[in-house]
Amino acid sequence: MVTRNVLKGRNILLVEDEMMVAMMLQSALENEGCNVISAGFLEQATLLAVGRSVDAAVLDVNLHGKLSYPVADALAARDIPFVFSTGNANIELRDRYPDRPVLAKPYQPNDLIVALLSLLAGR
Repeated sequence: MVTRNVLKGRNILLVEDEMMVAMMLQSALENEGCNVISAGFLEQATLLAVGRSVDAAVLDVNLHGKLSYPVADALAARDIPFVFSTGNANIELRDRYPDRPVLAKPYQPNDLIVALLSLLAGR
């Protein structure tokens, strides 16, 4: 059984361009004991995905009109688990990243917690 303690002290990259959503998710993650590293723009998120110590990530697919695929590719290259979040049913997303979980917006913070617990189980 996976417990919420799995999240304590974990570095979670939160990539979200909607400030209110980002604040809500950051608060929920911090309440679980996570260290949250936030980014709202593609360039910033890509740099963090390449250079920061990250245990897992949540990636909004669309960041100010740019797809977050470069961030996903950087994380995948480092074997860092991540979950996508999106308000659109994106066929290309399923074709390009078939093994990655997707949270459909709107979702509850607990949905993200459950997804991260699943990603980090056994790591």
